[in-house]
Amino acid sequence: MSTVVFLGGGRITSAMLAGLRLAKTKHRLVVHDHNPGKLRALRKQYGVTTEPDLKRALQQAEILIVAVRPNSVAKLLSVARTLLSASVQCPLCRRGQECPRHTSMIAVSLAAGIPLRVLQAALGSPVRWARAMPSPVCRSGRGLTGVTFPRTLPYRDRRRVIDLFGSFGQVIEIPESKFDAFTVTYSCSHGYHALDALARAGQAAGLDREVALVASAHALADGIFAWREGKGPLQSLLEEAATPGGIAATTMAAMDAEGYRKAVGKGVRAGLRRARANRRP
Repeated sequence: MSTVVFLGGGRITSAMLAGLRLAKTKHRLVVHDHNPGKLRALRKQYGVTTEPDLKRALQQAEILIVAVRPNSVAKLLSVARTLLSASVQCPLCRRGQECPRHTSMIAVSLAAGIPLRVLQAALGSPVRWARAMPSPVCRSGRGLTGVTFPRTLPYRDRRRVIDLFGSFGQVIEIPESKFDAFTVTYSCSHGYHALDALARAGQAAGLDREVALVASAHALADGIFAWREGKGPLQSLLEEAATPGGIAATTMAAMDAEGYRKAVGKGVRAGLRRARANRRP
């Protein structure tokens, strides 16, 4: 199994570590972060190896997970490139030949919006890149991860990435041109946001908070699970759940009249603009 090094000890790293531990991964897991408190917490909670020194972290990595915010990626990779520059002195690398020592690392960026070409230019050869967008729900083993690869990435490296993220949920390979749209659409924040809004409306209608949350969670999660497991057409389920002229149909019609679908579309377009702004090196 590989040594997987996380650069960044934030929320998505914590979620991935939880999912990997739940899956009883055989990978050796190492986390680098400048914040000693984060490292202590992750070491205590997940039993991972922590490494405060970036150079030593990079030297161990076979799979490198770049798990920092998009606006921190350029600075991090600039420092990493300097630390990895010793590979330029390798005769095989200099001639562009296969080098077991310096081609063992594949780097996977979790930074939304930053394309492969920018990542490759920032860190340079011989590191090979992929991008992934894992959901924080991966901590429960029910995650969903979008991955995208350059055309030149060997099959064995694609499998290493897919198998890693597949330990805690479904993996979908997506062309990079559609990756931003996936990033905006798949976020579990949509579900949490809808749960909070529906529960608050239920409270305003007279339910106590706990009952409103249970009812709203059923409306959202259990119905969606039924669709996923049954594989039936979504439209048929909508028709089954909302009798024409009934309460559910009236509720949905009123939501749409107030701009529900337009609001969702507007939110997705705003998210796309934010993702595309991250493309700037």
